[in-house]
Amino acid sequence: MDKRYRMYTQEFKLEALELLKHSGKSAAQLERELGITKGLLLKWRDRYQVRREGGEASLAPSDLAVAQGEVRHLRRQLAITEQERDILKKAVSIFSRLEG
Repeated sequence: MDKRYRMYTQEFKLEALELLKHSGKSAAQLERELGITKGLLLKWRDRYQVRREGGEASLAPSDLAVAQGEVRHLRRQLAITEQERDILKKAVSIFSRLEG
């Protein structure tokens, strides 16, 4: 089965998030009205924050999304460092056996 993901513009996401914030309607109701996938509006709310500069509104990554990205980056770095440490331990073990 061929899955096609629908792409939404930043403007559409911004308008949808503004509606969620100011309309008083539930996320599920807005999702039905806008014709978007169930749960998508809440994902956008968690992923983005609306920034206003000079009367213009734009989407920026939320603090949570930025922190999650930093955690992923640090976990990758930790995994690489652990692999390097294990390689060095093996090399020390091999060289210590050769000297003795």
